[in-house]
Amino acid sequence: MSAVGKYNTEETRAWNAPTAETHKTITFSKPFVAPPTLPLGLNTLDIDKGHNIRVKAYSSDITKKDFVAHVDSWSDTVLYSAGLDFLDVAPGDLEYQSGLFSTTDDHPWNAPQALTSRRINFARPFVTPPKVISFLHSLDMEKGKNWRVKTTVSDIDAKGFTIHVDTWGDTVLYLGGAAWIAYPEDRPYVASGTANIQDVRAWNAPAQSNSKAIKFTTVEPFWKTPSMFVALNSIDIDCKANLRIRAYADNVSKEGMTWHIDSWGDTVLYSAGVSYLGVMDSRV
Repeated sequence: MSAVGKYNTEETRAWNAPTAETHKTITFSKPFVAPPTLPLGLNTLDIDKGHNIRVKAYSSDITKKDFVAHVDSWSDTVLYSAGLDFLDVAPGDLEYQSGLFSTTDDHPWNAPQALTSRRINFARPFVTPPKVISFLHSLDMEKGKNWRVKTTVSDIDAKGFTIHVDTWGDTVLYLGGAAWIAYPEDRPYVASGTANIQDVRAWNAPAQSNSKAIKFTTVEPFWKTPSMFVALNSIDIDCKANLRIRAYADNVSKEGMTWHIDSWGDTVLYSAGVSYLGVMDSRV
């Protein structure tokens, strides 16, 4: 495993100059021998309430030296800014597996449903059930109804797992896209897990700043400070104001970190969650 990287649309344009397509070429710290795998997930969103919530993060033009990171919207959506984390996995690092799933793999966007799941079979079975995390990379939700979506995993065994992309209440989820990462449960120097605002407060007591210090659980303790991948796995936000959310980690040490899930302006953030992965950067 190599470095964790980040991209935010404000590196390319100002937040108050929204465009439907935003991208940047990102150069790896060191070239690979072949193009790496690049799982990525959203961790920041600032989208106007007046139109449907449509956003997609993805990569293209992946080479040994660089790739293009994209965060796009479509139709009349106004995307002020968005951010993502990515993980560059060396082509020879076969212990890590990753992939994508979208609700539109199961049913058309114009036939929305609350619950969607799919059995995912690993390309290479693990010896024992691995660690698996999932996180959001794309969304299409109706305006005028609260924005609620979550991705989770269940029924993990050595051959695969079930991924879920769900909503609840009166939310209309036209599309929910999730990515996933799996790695051996006995892999040393890796920490992963999930965290949620409801770990520190009730959903119906909204607050704009939410954080908690946590300790890592690893097979072997980190011997240097890890790099942290943090991406949203759920949101529950009132539709009466713009959708604004930012998730990140700080105070990262060999022992643990502090996660943050915040909003700003007049946004009402009921709840949200993140998936995280801590790895020691092998490419520095």
